[in-house]
Amino acid sequence: MTEVRREAFGQVPREAGGGAVEKFVLKSDSVEVQILSLGCIIAALEVKGRDGAFSDVVLGFDTLEGYTRKHPFFGAVVGRVANRIAKARFAVDGKEYHLFPNDGPNSLHGGARGFDKVLWSPQVLPNGVCFFRLSPDGEEGYPGDLKVWVTYTLSGGELAINYRAQTNKTTPINLTNHAYFNLAGQGRWLQCRVPALISGNPWSWGSTCRSFVWTASTTTSACSRRRLDASWPGRLGPQRGSLTMGAMGCLLGQPLGILHQHLPRARHLPSGRAMEVHTTQPGVQFYTANNLDGSLKGKGAVTYPKHSAFCLETQNWPDAVNKVNHPPTPGSCLGLWQGPFHHPCPVSGASNM
Repeated sequence: MTEVRREAFGQVPREAGGGAVEKFVLKSDSVEVQILSLGCIIAALEVKGRDGAFSDVVLGFDTLEGYTRKHPFFGAVVGRVANRIAKARFAVDGKEYHLFPNDGPNSLHGGARGFDKVLWSPQVLPNGVCFFRLSPDGEEGYPGDLKVWVTYTLSGGELAINYRAQTNKTTPINLTNHAYFNLAGQGRWLQCRVPALISGNPWSWGSTCRSFVWTASTTTSACSRRRLDASWPGRLGPQRGSLTMGAMGCLLGQPLGILHQHLPRARHLPSGRAMEVHTTQPGVQFYTANNLDGSLKGKGAVTYPKHSAFCLETQNWPDAVNKVNHPPTPGSCLGLWQGPFHHPCPVSGASNM
């Protein structure tokens, strides 16, 4: 049984577009998640530990003010295209489109005002909430009117995020959630000193180039690929140099539209908390919060230093619209869509693993 509550959370300043922001609280026996109508942001995720105590395992802010200022996409849905589009441009049907370069020469997570910075229209469901918005033709430089639905549902210990979209022109689409996880509890990483473990089925991990645009090209000397198998439990946390990077892990040859059952698991051994992420997409951006530097104060006035959380962002290949040499993935390898788009992503949590 899932309880759903709806609460006021604040007002977006007029200079940022204005409008009322609501918070939706989904609660089961083992999980409570708080989601905002601004950016579909997961503002809190309370999960039981082995001792029965709840801890908030995502980074974020106590008030709306933190989310209306510049921040590293805490908990937000990003789009129209997650990750980077190289040189902020692409071509469709012979026409070149130019985007706003907000990450050096590249366009990152939708541009200057992506999906994370806008208000969505909510609809309460029996076990969750569905958010809707229309991204108009030309928004941030992208072609076509794009209708987008993002649905959060909670069932026991599983939080499911379902992304759907409908476009009237061929356009790149790549939607994901940018939650920062710390299974010890947000703000407790350095005090705990016991990192989480990441493990999973065989993956191919690609390191990023200097421009942070990943490539699978074997002729690009600036990038490299290495293979990791299921016996690899990488430790996350302070002074763990082997995993102090942001990597793109992709399930090579896995078709779009099929729910993959063996993606990485994260565990925090002292608390017993664990999570698994499943997706229909060919890849997951595994990011270890390299750019956090302690300057942001989050919930409870806690500062967030480097490597104090990690992200598992399910998605298509980065810069897919410009790449014809990515590993073969049946479906829309280039991330181009005309008509419907669908991306379910359940996240399972437990306190006894």
